Amino acid sequence: MEPGELAFYSTEELVSELLKRTTFLGVVVHTEEDWKGDDWGEERTFKVRFNSNLETAEASRLLGRVAEYLNLHCC
Repeated sequence: MEPGELAFYSTEELVSELLKRTTFLGVVVHTEEDWKGDDWGEERTFKVRFNSNLETAEASRLLGRVAEYLNLHCC
């Protein structure tokens, strides 16, 4: 797949394709609605998704580690 081809797929299609892959081990966090480049605004709703390669507790621990890393290494 060429990078330009990705522009023709919705966020939902891309996330669904990723989660179908048996080699994917991770968590996808994305906005509930596709972002069209407009102002971010005051509030956004996010979805957190993962496939059967992770249990809910494992996905939760992974997100916790990401949050710790961001708190230590980001602005």
